Amino acid sequence: MQVISTEKAPAAIGPYSQGYIVNGLLYTSGQIPADPATGVIVGEDIVSQAHQSCKNIGALLEAAGTSYDKVVKTTCFLADMGDFAAFNEVYASYFTGKPARSCVAVKTLPKNVLCEIEVIAEI
Repeated sequence: MQVISTEKAPAAIGPYSQGYIVNGLLYTSGQIPADPATGVIVGEDIVSQAHQSCKNIGALLEAAGTSYDKVVKTTCFLADMGDFAAFNEVYASYFTGKPARSCVAVKTLPKNVLCEIEVIAEI
């Protein structure tokens, strides 16, 4: 197992790692829309928050030596399923390979953000 850690994605806000590579696959922790440099949440709407969450995922993919087109599975968490269509538009611009996906609405996300994304990707 290899730990993945980069300053280009937000630091963990709890007792976990940003990601792990195991048997040729990257497993990431969920990425919220926090600015990696400041930890401040980016934007107040789902579009800006979805973009930042995707950018944070991209930083982890890059740190692991892989890319969006190698993502095989995503799990997406939304604070409000009413944001589903807008979230999908942003998501589709990053995950063009259309990986398998689960998307669920949850009661609350860390720091009261609107979305969180985690991925599994081939290295």
